[in-house]
Amino acid sequence: MTRRVASAFALVVVSLVVASEASARPLTVGSKAFTEGVVLGEVVAQACRGAGSEVRHLRGLGGSVVLFRALVAKEIDAYVEYTGTLEQELLHLPRGAPEADLRAKLAELGIAVSRPLGFDNTYALAVREDLATKERLVRTSDLTRVRPLVFGLSHEIVGRADGFEGLRRAYGLVPGEVRAMDHDVAERALVQGGVDVTDVYTTDAAIVAHGLRVLADDRGYFPAYRAIVLYDARLGERAPACLAKVLSMEGRIDAETMRRMNADVLVSRLSEDSVAHGFAERALGIVAPSTRDTLSGRLVRRTLEHVQLSLGGLLLAMLVGLPLGVVCSRRPKLASIVLGISGVVQTVPSLALLVLLVPVLGIGTVPAVVALVVYSLFPVVEGTVTGLTTIDPRLVESADLLGLPRAERLRRVDLPLASPSIVSGVRTAAVLSVGTATLGAMVGAGGYGQPILTGVRLESAPTILEGAVPAALLSLLVLSVFRFAERRIVPRGLVSHKEPRS
Repeated sequence: MTRRVASAFALVVVSLVVASEASARPLTVGSKAFTEGVVLGEVVAQACRGAGSEVRHLRGLGGSVVLFRALVAKEIDAYVEYTGTLEQELLHLPRGAPEADLRAKLAELGIAVSRPLGFDNTYALAVREDLATKERLVRTSDLTRVRPLVFGLSHEIVGRADGFEGLRRAYGLVPGEVRAMDHDVAERALVQGGVDVTDVYTTDAAIVAHGLRVLADDRGYFPAYRAIVLYDARLGERAPACLAKVLSMEGRIDAETMRRMNADVLVSRLSEDSVAHGFAERALGIVAPSTRDTLSGRLVRRTLEHVQLSLGGLLLAMLVGLPLGVVCSRRPKLASIVLGISGVVQTVPSLALLVLLVPVLGIGTVPAVVALVVYSLFPVVEGTVTGLTTIDPRLVESADLLGLPRAERLRRVDLPLASPSIVSGVRTAAVLSVGTATLGAMVGAGGYGQPILTGVRLESAPTILEGAVPAALLSLLVLSVFRFAERRIVPRGLVSHKEPRS
């Protein structure tokens, strides 16, 4: 690849990332990846919009640790948390620690906290009504006298300090199997008989919708989980009217109101935005411009986000992978090391890699693009190495006899002859990048993954298809573009040759 082309690629990548991250950032509200978190996040966003602030809502960003770190790093300005989670999982304070201690520790991190919003959404275990009736299950301790049961638990409670391991010890539970899964998926698995026990929130609409039996926490293991708003301590300086509106939510949402809002989304199939806006207007007197957009508008925005992620990851992978492949083709030992490491990295689940990158790179486009580079690098390097090391030695000798310098031979002879394999590797990386980019939505990077994740949470097939179908079509478009490019790039005499496997 020429220096001019490489410079152009670098310029495109820098422009893509910088344009996304360095633009004037509006106030940013985050929310957890479950219905109640998204609804409350949108109520907070609506409160700030009603005060005249420009706000974006990064919904479904994952668990408490991701959001808390994002708030500490000033990547978001506010999100709704729960006191039990804050005390035990995030700040590691003793249960029932004085409020002054909590506020002091948060202040050290540049974070302020509202008073409780009005409801306590603690954890509990739930079972199907038929199982509860058959085994006479009323309390959590009753589970110890029943045959080994299959527990389907949300990812967060499985890994938390105040989660299932502590609950297991407190009650002496001996599960037959513990399966970690998405919270909404776990509830569906319980209803369908795939698991016997799951964790629920006490304001969960699924309790009523699916007729679940909530088991009493008779040993008082779970602390109070009162909903509060955590926000950047500088928010009062940046947007005082916004903060005043947010604080007006204190004590205004009781458990029944929250349960009804959750049911409006999960049972009545209203959108999370419309439920949040209705509550903000009805209960808080907040009237703000509607942020609803059309299907075409959402598709255009998500397509631009997805192309930005995919193209950014692919171009950076090419910038690193093509030169690295050329070097490795001349040093077999280095090639085995590089390809070995790249192959091992490919086995790391993409979700795990994103979670590992968030503490270092934060949320947004950057960690998503870096993850895409990591996964796209192997096919690019492998395709380049394979192409350059399988050139007919007689052709190389002919080029040497002509007295071509090594760099000139690479440009005029080696790369053109290796182009079928190189294009094949880049094509594989491009399709991989388009597919993997859907996970970018989990770290606030947007793209087609946003409706897919929302659809899974809301059990809405049309919403899932809103992201899945365009992602599939984009993959087919990428394949078509590379087939066209191949005819332009690969010398005609090599087009009919069978491509090396990548």
